[in-house]
Amino acid sequence: MDKVNYHSTENKEISLIEANYQSFAFSRHYHLDFHIGLITGGQQKFHYKGASHHVGEGQLVIMPPDELHDGKSMLESGYQTRVFALDPEWFSDLAQLKQPSDLLHFKQLIISDQYVFQPLSQLHQLLTDNNISQLAKDCLPYEGFERLFSHYGSLEQKHAVPLGNQSIATLKEYLLDNLDQPVRLEQLSQLCQLSPTQFQRHFKAKVGLPPYAWLSRLRMEQGMKLLKSGVSGTEVAYQVGFYDQAHFSKAFKSTYGVNPSQIS
Repeated sequence: MDKVNYHSTENKEISLIEANYQSFAFSRHYHLDFHIGLITGGQQKFHYKGASHHVGEGQLVIMPPDELHDGKSMLESGYQTRVFALDPEWFSDLAQLKQPSDLLHFKQLIISDQYVFQPLSQLHQLLTDNNISQLAKDCLPYEGFERLFSHYGSLEQKHAVPLGNQSIATLKEYLLDNLDQPVRLEQLSQLCQLSPTQFQRHFKAKVGLPPYAWLSRLRMEQGMKLLKSGVSGTEVAYQVGFYDQAHFSKAFKSTYGVNPSQIS
């Protein structure tokens, strides 16, 4: 049986997921946040950048923002995971990047290193422990992620992904500002000074999804972010472009395997 718990923390840039997935499978999707997943039991398989990957107990997976991937259990008994969902800017600051143009990059997608795994597993538990002081919770992430940064992290220059006379990042900002509005293909193609046909072809080539599927995921990701911040499900539904809460709830559960009301 699938069981998923989402937890906010006192640090709004850190959200936690603890889950046991058996039948639920993630279709191709992306995140707005950095996701660091610790496999605490079972085995998971996923596709990323055209390759199939397997990960098991004691390993961790680093999934950068905006990268397409899927995921499901390799075993009937499922797999268990603890996940950090981390704001990219905060995570880069934590790594003490020197320039605003620097982008945090990791040398490996899958890491098998108990000296990294164990501190992060412990950090995941401590951040939800009411007996730990808030000062400790503020300080502990620096300790927990230190070895990950020092042994596997590096810096890269940010590079805009062009789309017509705009970039994917600019287009994302435009859509985030207009999620509560109907979006037409003509709007997006004009914004990038492309024909509708050119826009669709170039967009899918750059991103890996057609525009409507990418926008649907963006609505869900922003909906998750708003729910974590304490906005009601009804208000979130309207803010991300749904006609009512029922349609939003159905789409949300299909995406994440839980109801909006289960996000705390």
